[in-house]
Amino acid sequence: MSLYARYSALLDGTLDDLVAAGTLPADANRKPVAVEPPRDPAHGDLATNAAMVLSKAAGTNPRALAEQLKPRLEALPGVTSVEIAGPGFINLRLADDAWRDELAAIIAEEAYGRSNVGSGERVNVEYVSANPTGPMHMGHCRGAVVGDALANVLEAAGFDVLREYYVNDAGSQVDTLARSAHLRYREALGENIGEIPEGLYPGDYLKPVGDLLAAEFSDTYVGKPEAEWLGLFKQRTVAAMIELIKHDLGLLGIHHDLFASEAELQASGGVEAAERTLRDKGLVYEGVLEAPKGEVPDDWEPVELTLFRSTQFGDDQDRPMKKSDGSWTYFGADAAYHLQKAAKADHLVNIWGADHAGTVKRVQAAVKALTDGRVDLDVKIVQMVKLLRAGEPIKMSKRSGNFVTLADVVREVGKDVVRFMMLTRRADAPLEFDFAKVVEASKDNPVFYVQYAHARIASLQRKAAEAGIALDGPADLERLDAEELGLVKLLATYPRVLEGAALAHEPHRIAFYLYDLAAAFHALWNRGNDDPSRRFLVEDDHALTRARIELARGVQRILRSGLALMGVDAAEEMR
Repeated sequence: MSLYARYSALLDGTLDDLVAAGTLPADANRKPVAVEPPRDPAHGDLATNAAMVLSKAAGTNPRALAEQLKPRLEALPGVTSVEIAGPGFINLRLADDAWRDELAAIIAEEAYGRSNVGSGERVNVEYVSANPTGPMHMGHCRGAVVGDALANVLEAAGFDVLREYYVNDAGSQVDTLARSAHLRYREALGENIGEIPEGLYPGDYLKPVGDLLAAEFSDTYVGKPEAEWLGLFKQRTVAAMIELIKHDLGLLGIHHDLFASEAELQASGGVEAAERTLRDKGLVYEGVLEAPKGEVPDDWEPVELTLFRSTQFGDDQDRPMKKSDGSWTYFGADAAYHLQKAAKADHLVNIWGADHAGTVKRVQAAVKALTDGRVDLDVKIVQMVKLLRAGEPIKMSKRSGNFVTLADVVREVGKDVVRFMMLTRRADAPLEFDFAKVVEASKDNPVFYVQYAHARIASLQRKAAEAGIALDGPADLERLDAEELGLVKLLATYPRVLEGAALAHEPHRIAFYLYDLAAAFHALWNRGNDDPSRRFLVEDDHALTRARIELARGVQRILRSGLALMGVDAAEEMR
């Protein structure tokens, strides 16, 4: 149990005492009560809002309740002083031994920072879900990394996570893909196909698919009506594209648990089932949508459609589930897909590109209606990545002809650089990826800066061993000074950061924290540039060196843990 969790439990016991004394009602809601670092470290080591949160239930004002809590908190182990601030916040100071004990725990516990806040609740995280019409490009990369890192963070916080990819294999784009593959199939059999016709996919990535089709079917489907081969070629080509997608995502260390097929969902009657479920609830009706706002197009006319009462669940307007020709809308299929996911989940998280922002409300409304609110849907919108090379925008890739592939980028700069950089901004904020800057060995490059901290600690231990300094056995942590214990305090916040990232579905918080931790460590290291006695390795004082190496090991443990959640390797040396 981490220090913050431990003192939260101690505070909870103190509140139990107030309940026993009749000061606080037993049914008072303690959920908002927090134990956290104060905003200003000068105010103490821990702060709690308990008096602010519970004063109304106690029938008193916050300061009065804080005064009753104060002597009880002063009696807690490790607490040296308690101060009441402002309207009723409570600040606690801890003895240095509390932080020394926490450092020992960080080093001893391989799983330090992990928690069971998720209580095994099932979370379906759907991410990437790009149309299976070609290889992964950098437009898909950010969502892939954000989704995968979030899945890792959720698992570390005690959730049961399913990583899912939704294969959009039922739309017109898949017909186009099959026709494009048929063209490459003919090319593989020796036909000069000339320029790729407008409307078909021109990428060379379909040439190997054409070769496979030619090897399997010979010239059976040359010159034959489309109806004879379209379905078969769709099946074969989508399967080949999925394998290509899996390969490209594998370059980033990304592997999904499930690839769900839209075509299979529709063929199984899933969309009809979702529509019936909503109709049975009185949430589907036959009606006419309002005319578009503003100037109405000349060809617009009111048409009766099958509509979902989306406005009852916070949407701007009711949404059609069927088109006028009786076929399902995208929304109808989306509703059915989310019902399918919700059958095996307590929470749904979708990682979507910015082009899907307009559909969030309607899908959330459908999930709420279909599950009677049992399952919640959180949608994280991921903004596009702007690719640069030495400050100049990149628009084309020689390999693909029309986009920069994910594989191209990973091969050039490496998996770790790509994954870390995708998490250096909030998902909904624009991100620039400059090929020149992401490989710089400088403080301005967060990938290098964090990995260098880990490598520097690995090098420190190697040098200490070469100097004959024993690295095993107990260390005298009382040799650590106040500034060094300040670094321990930052290490101790890691479990809170991880838990917060999981509950908010914001994996970038891990990257931000690791950068701050690396900066604090490098600053402490740099003290020795001017004063040799403040170096981590002091050859004539083995006990001091041993204590400082123990501190460095704590930093290394947290860096390694956080990087693993991001899917980034912890470097042992930098070259």
